[in-house]
Amino acid sequence: MHPLRSIEDKYKQGTLKFGDKMTIVRVTSQDKEAVEVSWFSALCSDDYAHLGVPDAALKSSWEHCSQIVKTAEEQGFRNILCPSSYQVGQDTLAFVAGCAPITSKINLLAAVRCGEMQPIMLARTLATLDHMLEGRLTVNIISSDFPGQVEDSAYRYKRSREVVQILKQAWTQDEINFKGEIYQFNNLSAEPAKPYQQHGGPLLYFGGYSPSALELCAEFCDVYLMWPETKEILAQRMRAVSNLAERHNRTLDYGLRVHVIVRDTEQEAREYAEELVSKLDDGTGVSIRDRALDSTSLGVAHQAKNREVADGFGYIEPHLWTGIGRARSGCGAALVGSTDQILSELEYYQKMGIRAFILSGYPHTDECINFGKKIIGQLNTCSLPHIYGRVPDTPPLTPLAAGERN
Repeated sequence: MHPLRSIEDKYKQGTLKFGDKMTIVRVTSQDKEAVEVSWFSALCSDDYAHLGVPDAALKSSWEHCSQIVKTAEEQGFRNILCPSSYQVGQDTLAFVAGCAPITSKINLLAAVRCGEMQPIMLARTLATLDHMLEGRLTVNIISSDFPGQVEDSAYRYKRSREVVQILKQAWTQDEINFKGEIYQFNNLSAEPAKPYQQHGGPLLYFGGYSPSALELCAEFCDVYLMWPETKEILAQRMRAVSNLAERHNRTLDYGLRVHVIVRDTEQEAREYAEELVSKLDDGTGVSIRDRALDSTSLGVAHQAKNREVADGFGYIEPHLWTGIGRARSGCGAALVGSTDQILSELEYYQKMGIRAFILSGYPHTDECINFGKKIIGQLNTCSLPHIYGRVPDTPPLTPLAAGERN
């Protein structure tokens, strides 16, 4: 029997259990029943009580965005995505640095747009952040255009590929020796770029849909991130990147970035979803989507297709609602349902092989608390860097930690 069909049958019969080990593809954390549950900090002018209606109390200020992070930690989330975009809001790496002294448990998933910073200095900056966070840094690798600048996709992925290879050299070797088409370095000491995390440095999370994107992730990254689509399509994407990873004798873990609306009943959740978009006009939605740097990407096109094939209420599956994508360029769908229904959906995804969820909801602080109270306590959560053995129990022998100063 096909793995997805087996999972679907168990789901429909109500017999899907966390003890089941079958997954769509082989995953790095195959024998782990825990899942990394992350939240999202709205650094890029993306927090609303009603989509498309600006609210001064929800602007992407340091005060507001850092409160989202602190709330996520209090609610038991294990990681939080700090996105990158040229919008009124917070610079990603500066924001992550600011979060170091105000947090102690939650990981920070910093979005890094490859090419914005010279790669050696990027490796050093990320190593500095990793020390400030004492091993709580994770990295979301992004390959997209810069503000006011459009580049050929093949070139962008070539650059991203080289940046990732240089990061991995800097974090795992004594010297950086790299001869690429864009970057060349010879006999450069990697000592200033040594991270707090060991055995490979911070985990690399990556999302993309083009052949170049899949190949980059399959060869060099740790977690393949997907935006919401039907489960059948997600399974196809997992198989595609898994097949490429096998050619490099590697496995990956898989993550799903999706919004959530969870209430005591399905009716309450659906009513809140409708209220969220009740003041949104199509022109405003288009304007919000178009201002994102990735607004013309293949992934965004797939999210738009979801809306085209949805039913009259915006659903492409019983609990996957695309209405939220009317005012979002990237992740454009939400899980909508009662506590039990959302738990069942998360279990289904985990049985497919998904080991990381990056969630969000509107307003971000309120929905974080809501999800935390209703769902988090019923999940077996983990930190993937700890599962991978990257975070040492004691300060490592790096120049910035317990190592000798030269």
